[in-house]
Amino acid sequence: MHADEHPSWVVARQVAAGAWTRAGCGVYVPAGVSDPRALVVARAAGVHRRTRARHVLSHTTAAVLHGLALWEVEPVTHLRHAHRGSGSADPSVRHHRPLPPDEHVTDVIGLPVTDLALTVRDCLAALPPLAGLVVADSALRAGLPRSRLEELVTAARGPGSARARLLAALADDGAESARESMTRFAFLRAGWPPPLTQVRVATPRAVYWADLGWPDWRVAVEYDGIDKYADAPRHKLLEEKLRRDAFAEAGWQTVHVTAADTLTTILDRTRRVLPPGALPPTPRPHPLLSPLTGRR
Repeated sequence: MHADEHPSWVVARQVAAGAWTRAGCGVYVPAGVSDPRALVVARAAGVHRRTRARHVLSHTTAAVLHGLALWEVEPVTHLRHAHRGSGSADPSVRHHRPLPPDEHVTDVIGLPVTDLALTVRDCLAALPPLAGLVVADSALRAGLPRSRLEELVTAARGPGSARARLLAALADDGAESARESMTRFAFLRAGWPPPLTQVRVATPRAVYWADLGWPDWRVAVEYDGIDKYADAPRHKLLEEKLRRDAFAEAGWQTVHVTAADTLTTILDRTRRVLPPGALPPTPRPHPLLSPLTGRR
């Protein structure tokens, strides 16, 4: 809901009664709405409504509107326009220049948004490496042609452009979640040989597909989210046990990663199941894949 659509006393009464919650400047949502992605959409609609100059929603705001995975949902609205944002403007709005060409603007639920390719390019250049890779993986899985993304990042200049080109080359449409991207990122950042995604594992019982791994080493790594086991019926749990047994019978070592794992523990646990000599004595971490936090 937008405050300017209602008399001020109506807004005040709804808030006082606990029916509405303020989501942003002049924007309210029904009480109980806490999904950070829904709040991003509500704020974006509010910013669009009150911004008179021509503008386009961009970066992670556009990523949410396109339905892409994010490592972290930002509580800010990203806006591209032709002029510099005022110093007294809403601090929850992050301004970017310039306006993108019309060919890179699309409409999502009635809002002007950077298209999928430009959204990913902006995120790769502005976000920390892990967060950028999550967005790029998700966009490729959503159907963004790799050639279109590579065309944009190759032409990009300025802060973050070198890392954007590297991440675009490392992006993989086989990642099915942000956590799977994070798991793969652990190995890429450490300088390990890039793991394949959606790895075919043939066993006497059946053919399975592992989230990622190295077929030459017969090592698979799988992310086990809590949803996989929450309220799962007994036959599903049995199927999962049989699957794990089948991997072992076929000679595969499997590392199961959960949300409790960090980049370090993923490496430590996987290193223990690698065949002797699989890695050089001192793998060289990739300098462009750090830091994990920060805008650059």
